[in-house]
Amino acid sequence: MALKLKKGDFSVRPTLSKVRQAVFNILAGRTEGSVFVDLYAGTGAIGMEAMSRGAKAVYFIEADKKLAGRLKDLLDGCGCRPKARVLAMKAESFIKKSGTQTGEALMADIVFLDPPYASGELEKVLPLLGSPGFLSEDAVVIAEHATKRSLPDETGVLKKKKTYRYGDTSLSLYIKSGAQFV
Repeated sequence: MALKLKKGDFSVRPTLSKVRQAVFNILAGRTEGSVFVDLYAGTGAIGMEAMSRGAKAVYFIEADKKLAGRLKDLLDGCGCRPKARVLAMKAESFIKKSGTQTGEALMADIVFLDPPYASGELEKVLPLLGSPGFLSEDAVVIAEHATKRSLPDETGVLKKKKTYRYGDTSLSLYIKSGAQFV
């Protein structure tokens, strides 16, 4: 149950259902009991799927205040709010405020990023994910992007494990350097 888009929500490109299914196939059961971060949440479909698969906490980060408000209302309406936190802020700000510099580490187990494809956000945000206290030791990061575009093999503390292609969309899987992904 994701947000229905209204006329004028042209900046939101929902993750296709086949790609959404692929994300959770890649995660292969890691979602249950995890702290899941849906950066650039948009309609909230990925984060809601994570909740339905047993994530213990889901952070929906959406810079568009109207969209974030609608997402909060939707989560309130379905009784999902105890596990969900919707924050109307930019991904970069959330990452900076969620590390140990603020005194309380987030320790995300899974981070999904799906910014607008031509925005340049991935290059800006991926290196920030290694901020102290933001990622758990065995964290997994999945970045959705246009297939035409290739992401770096290493960025900050993250190392690309594999890229999966689904037509015009690709998912790049990153793990922390030295971590295992089985």
